[in-house]
Amino acid sequence: MKRRMKHVDNEAYHIPSNYTNAGRLMGLFEIRNVVEMALMVVPALFLCLYFLPLALTPKLIVTLTVIVPLGGFGLIGVNDDSLSRWLTSWWRWRKNRRVLAYRGEAVTK
Repeated sequence: MKRRMKHVDNEAYHIPSNYTNAGRLMGLFEIRNVVEMALMVVPALFLCLYFLPLALTPKLIVTLTVIVPLGGFGLIGVNDDSLSRWLTSWWRWRKNRRVLAYRGEAVTK
């Protein structure tokens, strides 16, 4: 006895062009990256503003020279991963790496 398969009509779904922007700030940065960037930049900002023994203009220039690259690095991350995710995977790799030793030639039959 043969089984008959029921054919289902193909349904077309409309996928909006901005479906990948969900969960992102301004459609570009993941919220996790923004939070990590803020956690890096705010302490550095206060350290620069309070402890640099310079006048206002040089203090602003030095602060922006430090804060802008640090914030950009925090927003972009490493290889499209957030910094904490990348650091976690790097730490696991570092902890689990092994040394392979060569002890002579392989025996072939």
